[in-house]
Amino acid sequence: MRNMDVILKRFETPDEIREMVKGRFELVHIGGLTIGRASYEPGWRWSEHVGPGVGEKRCAIEHVGLVLAGTAAVAFDDGRVIELRAGELFHVPPVPHDSWVIGASPYVSLHFLGADRYAKGAA
Repeated sequence: MRNMDVILKRFETPDEIREMVKGRFELVHIGGLTIGRASYEPGWRWSEHVGPGVGEKRCAIEHVGLVLAGTAAVAFDDGRVIELRAGELFHVPPVPHDSWVIGASPYVSLHFLGADRYAKGAA
């Protein structure tokens, strides 16, 4: 007989938490996937609040995700700046980029690709 167990998990009780100044990244391992939830306060910036903890000036991890709340910017070294808004699915390629929260509202997104490596060692 096949394994018919259904597994339910919640981000309120994640398998792992990576904390940083003005933010946190919660990870849930389920169904062979690692899914992350990023929660950043206004004023959060990757190059200031994550980069020093991982020894990098820019993030080079590929991301596929969904913005749940707020707005963030992703900036590439070629000068492009892309805004990610609530309700949008995004793919950020694995080229160096910075990111920051735009405005006075917190930013929350789910990460379906890249979550396992994101902000690792930033705490």
